[in-house]
Amino acid sequence: MVDIKVVNIVASATFAEKLDLDMIAQSPEETEYEPEQFPGLIFRISNPKTATLLFTSGKANITGAKSTEDVHKVVAIVAEKLRKIGVDVFKNKDIKVVVQNMVATSDLGADVNLNEVAVGLGLENVEYEPEQFPGLVYRVEEPKAVILVFGSGRIVCVGAKSTEDVSKAVRKLSEKLTRMGFLA
Repeated sequence: MVDIKVVNIVASATFAEKLDLDMIAQSPEETEYEPEQFPGLIFRISNPKTATLLFTSGKANITGAKSTEDVHKVVAIVAEKLRKIGVDVFKNKDIKVVVQNMVATSDLGADVNLNEVAVGLGLENVEYEPEQFPGLVYRVEEPKAVILVFGSGRIVCVGAKSTEDVSKAVRKLSEKLTRMGFLA
């Protein structure tokens, strides 16, 4: 089995019915707010190193986490910091968190002939235009994910919503490539 490393998780959360971003921007030193540039307030946490984008709707997007545990830790940290400055946020158990996307990397352990792999995997599931992009784009139907395959054997899996789905998608690709004789 190939070793898989999650490098980024994007999740969404709802902290409150609405948020006063101007008020929040006055307090913590971890915030950036330039409404003329971007409608959300950026709340940076150093451990785990993440950015949380807060919106007036009370919704947020968390990026940069490397595990779902880190996502939940960040949500708890942001909620606590908001409470400390007087923002009325939901109780932690009522803050709904949903993983939207995971990005993971791995290595198949061998160079891959992308021209042959493109034909072998079936052109209906593959996009490969080497003059546009040096990798092959392989769409996995179940679990739903996209895997970028590079000639070096390095891969990037995107679009999965759990580490289990990342593992399944990468395993499916690896098994297919092994059956077709592209991997030992």
